[in-house]
Amino acid sequence: MNITGIITAIVIGAIIGALGRLLLPGRQPIGIVLTVLIGIVAAIVGTAIAQKAGVATTSGIDWIELVFQVGLAVVGVAAVAAWRRNRGHTR
Repeated sequence: MNITGIITAIVIGAIIGALGRLLLPGRQPIGIVLTVLIGIVAAIVGTAIAQKAGVATTSGIDWIELVFQVGLAVVGVAAVAAWRRNRGHTR
């Protein structure tokens, strides 16, 4: 992966992660770096799921793929936030 691909993954991850956090009600005790990492993973896995589901790649915005990505980001942010909350109470 070249530097352009890495920067693109970070930017897309930040957007997907931020959308996931915005759609999740309440506060999440996670930082921006963790949000971006969750967004990157959600974008990669969401793209793979969309391809397996037969969603065609278009020249414009792939809305179905975006729904998969943001949905996974919501689940990822919720899971990490719950884990962080539970970990904090056990100390």
